[in-house]
Amino acid sequence: MVQRVETLAEVEAEVWRQLALCAGDKTHPWRTSVLATINGDRADARLVVIREVDARQKQLLFYTDERAGKVAQLLHHPHGTMVMWCPTLAWQLRCRVRLAMEMSGLSASSRWARIRLSPAAQDYLSPLPPGTALPAVPAHPPVARDYFAVIDATIESIDWLELHPDGHRRAIFDGHGARWVQP
Repeated sequence: MVQRVETLAEVEAEVWRQLALCAGDKTHPWRTSVLATINGDRADARLVVIREVDARQKQLLFYTDERAGKVAQLLHHPHGTMVMWCPTLAWQLRCRVRLAMEMSGLSASSRWARIRLSPAAQDYLSPLPPGTALPAVPAHPPVARDYFAVIDATIESIDWLELHPDGHRRAIFDGHGARWVQP
């Protein structure tokens, strides 16, 4: 078991250290996190892959196909919740986020230039939008363009929960500061 952090400042620093690690480590459990958004009058959730973390700006970046359902949802309601679990730490994070998307600016074009020749590029080159029913015999029409977009999730609050044999702990980090709360 990992040594417990004790103070709110230590918890917050370790949360951001773990987030920074997850962006570069494909095996880190937080790398694939759940993003929940609002779809009309219902919640909608899916896994996203955290690609970059900027602790100073409190931002998490992930990629998407600009035609994906989450894009329309965030354009109508640019708020969501990201949920992450790390079994090694026994930590859960619930991050309330403000979502913004870039499809053609420098943020998107520079990242697309890095991945466009990799196998991952195929995720953004399909002529069909995500969720489209496939015909019985798939056709392979030529791809006219890419549908790559970058989503910036700016963290507005972090709800941290530790499950531990010596006692569970929970803390909130937001615009009102850091504080312990009942688990």
